[in-house]
Amino acid sequence: MTYQQKIAEADQAIAPFQQTWDGIAAESVARMRLQNRFHTGLDIAKYTAAIMRRDMAAYDADPANYTQSLGCWHGFIGQQKLISIKKHFGTTKGRYLYLSGWMVAALRSDFGPLPDQSMHEKTSVPALIEELYTFLKQADARELGGLFRDLDAARKAGDQVKSAKIQHTIDNYETHVVPIIADIDAGFGNAEATYLLAKKFIEAGACCIQIENQVSDEKQCGHQDGKVTVPHEDFIAKIRAVRYAFLELGVDDGVIVARTDSLGAGLTKQIAFVKEPGDIADQYNSYLDVEEVDLTQIGHGDVIISRDGKLLKPKRLPSNLFQFRAGTGEDRCVLDCIHALQNGADLLWIETEKPHIGQIGGMVNRIREVIPNAKLVYNNSPSFNWTLNFRQQVFDAYVAEGKDVSAYDRARLMSVDYDASELAIEADERIRTFQRDAAAQAGIFHHLITLPTYHTAALSTDNLAKEYFGEQGMLGYVKGVQRQEIRQGIACVRHQNMAGSDIGDDHKEYFAGEAALKAGGAHNTMNQFAAA
Repeated sequence: MTYQQKIAEADQAIAPFQQTWDGIAAESVARMRLQNRFHTGLDIAKYTAAIMRRDMAAYDADPANYTQSLGCWHGFIGQQKLISIKKHFGTTKGRYLYLSGWMVAALRSDFGPLPDQSMHEKTSVPALIEELYTFLKQADARELGGLFRDLDAARKAGDQVKSAKIQHTIDNYETHVVPIIADIDAGFGNAEATYLLAKKFIEAGACCIQIENQVSDEKQCGHQDGKVTVPHEDFIAKIRAVRYAFLELGVDDGVIVARTDSLGAGLTKQIAFVKEPGDIADQYNSYLDVEEVDLTQIGHGDVIISRDGKLLKPKRLPSNLFQFRAGTGEDRCVLDCIHALQNGADLLWIETEKPHIGQIGGMVNRIREVIPNAKLVYNNSPSFNWTLNFRQQVFDAYVAEGKDVSAYDRARLMSVDYDASELAIEADERIRTFQRDAAAQAGIFHHLITLPTYHTAALSTDNLAKEYFGEQGMLGYVKGVQRQEIRQGIACVRHQNMAGSDIGDDHKEYFAGEAALKAGGAHNTMNQFAAA
């Protein structure tokens, strides 16, 4: 519906009450409706699920159409990312937001900073989803408000060409509201708890929920030790719970990301119940670290399983956890992924210990032998030392090619001494093209960084503190922050506008007309940045 059609629609709603609704302007109503396109989280979830489905189909047609996101821990951070994306690229297409459980635990819990072990309040995650979309909707309202002001100015100047151009921009406006991939950890309890929490996610606006196959009450960060997985049927029950939540709320094309931590998880809490030889539970159990025993060797309290006519004792630790055989991680990952895709998941997440296209692609190729269109969401994690990993990969490639590596010490490749070397330059090029190459060669549909702004906030704060509290004083802020905002066109330099002051002024004018007491007058110091 065009801007003029919106005005006509509003006028039709006002017309029957024109005797009592004096002062209600149809164009003002149309503007407010355009600035508040999404009324509920379910509106957002349905809208963004359709975007993800289209993007997944586009990737299937051409892996160059991979998508990306950055992790967020506050609505303002997510808002600024999307404002920056629109500013630099003109479109939000293929760019999402990622909601990291790690960052919720570390930064949003009432308990204070927590490790990534599902100890934070489960309600803090849907609350952050709602917060992110509140800020994204405000970004729409702010940008559209600026267009409306420009339109009024063009009309006042009698510039019909400019007026028409601005109306065309309004008619084709692209929202800041994009899909969020939301981390539900291991489901925060049993399948019923997962279902209830998933509904809160979806009602807040999430079109995509990521769930992992770890034991909920033993949950660990994917890049730490001590991970414990659950048997397949337990995990599938939670995937089904999420799907039921989507369907109950009418988000029929909601997206589920099934994450496997099996590559780095050497433990399981329970032995899977086998219905018949060779079923998925039997395959899960086949990776257990066992020893063959006879009846005389069975001790008090031992757990024994029967397999292929043999009595086997799984290795059980003092923690009462059972251990998998070393070297079975990749096989277990492949089995996890195939079974998840066969039972309701849409996308996969394989948590790895390093960013290695060959390793990831090897597993994906095995999965695609069974599920040809299998595709991944991949964590470009700050837990990886990207510089060291890729320099080591190039070093190893040089060795394999028979190239002279005597100028390099593999153990010291992180050193600044190597920054200008041929090896380091090639490693940086591989990092630069990693996402593109992995999309084409390893089936990665979506690349994300889980906690980038955790690190950027720390880095920028460190730099500011060093300057401001040191010899530079106020110049440390002006030169390092404000002047850069002005030079780079960062909208936040006008922080009152970003916080909604101009939107409020527009509403005051709608409500009170000439009597409105507006904040954006001649004495507003934000006018100092008008030229910026």
